Amino acid sequence: MSLTVSPLFSERKEDEFDVFEALLETLDKNNEILQEGDVIVVSTKYISNAQGRLINLNNIKTSKEGTAVSKKFQIKAEMAEIILRESDKIFGGISGFVITSADNIMAPNAGIDKSNAKKGKVILYPKNPYLIAEQIRRKVFLKFLIHIGVILVDSRLMPSRIGTSGVAVSCAGIEPVLDMRSEKDLDGNPLKVTFQAVVDNLATIANHKMGEAAESKPFAIVRDSGAKLTDRKISPTEMAISPDQCVYVRGLTNPMNH
Repeated sequence: MSLTVSPLFSERKEDEFDVFEALLETLDKNNEILQEGDVIVVSTKYISNAQGRLINLNNIKTSKEGTAVSKKFQIKAEMAEIILRESDKIFGGISGFVITSADNIMAPNAGIDKSNAKKGKVILYPKNPYLIAEQIRRKVFLKFLIHIGVILVDSRLMPSRIGTSGVAVSCAGIEPVLDMRSEKDLDGNPLKVTFQAVVDNLATIANHKMGEAAESKPFAIVRDSGAKLTDRKISPTEMAISPDQCVYVRGLTNPMNH
């Protein structure tokens, strides 16, 4: 069977809401039935909206550190303050963008998004994304008695590439990475450091079909993915490495001397 992706239309919700109940409602309205082995991909922005993770910039008081970031990177002071609060680490930046690490994901401006939010507000990353994914997985099992995977997806910029692609912010019920070390390439040479980012790959495929503008398709069902499902709890450390282990961070902070 070939892999298929079915994006699901869902009407926009204004207030905080229960994501699982919204999923059931969306499945019904789209005439979809979940099957054993499916992977449900959910937009992080949808989760953030459900949690009320929207910030009104007019209500933000700026600290001295926020003001300094604002001046250095020419960003609105309130936005700079939120970036500081949401970031685990700030690496640097350019005019209008601060390169940060948030929830073990390198992203401009800590992943804070102005799109799909009303004027004057921004959307933050969801709280406890791994817990949310696990809760959805368990509730699906209890209701339908099937095993599924769950991925929370966001869009990201790739270094030196135009446009965005999907990235898995968290997952549950699915092995996130395939260890291909000791496997052989086409010439029979053993692979030494190759890991396949399974959930990131599926997140990108689903994100392409879900869209990032006014499509209003916060869910997608990935079927016949071939991914390995699991009942064990997934740790964030299985999907990300620390910045000091990242080849990009280490390389850019250790430039050649001419």
